[in-house]
Amino acid sequence: MSDFLQNFQNDLKENINGFIAVSVTQVETGMSYCSLSLNPAFDPELASAYNLEVVKAKLNAIKALGLDQKINDILITLTDQIHIIDVSEDGSYFIYLAVDSTKANLGMTRATLGKFKKDIISKL
Repeated sequence: MSDFLQNFQNDLKENINGFIAVSVTQVETGMSYCSLSLNPAFDPELASAYNLEVVKAKLNAIKALGLDQKINDILITLTDQIHIIDVSEDGSYFIYLAVDSTKANLGMTRATLGKFKKDIISKL
């Protein structure tokens, strides 16, 4: 794994309250570039594989509706977790982040992800 991705994971872990897990996945192939989980029972690569289907379904819906739109992010709110699927501007990869909803600040979490999202395009 590149130093950039290692630093990216560590920065999220240290700077996002309620951090549970993160992964970066290529949309076309489903390949995971990196993943990190604080909970051994939570597999972010497996979650990303399923969430890839969510991204593809939404892209198909956008196309079927004839919309000239791109996905910024997809927010999934569970009982005590928030899952964010943050798609790159060029649509080539997404960041999957899971946080504890009782500890995380959604605005700060999204702002932190946005800061890194642009950098990843140039680094991958």
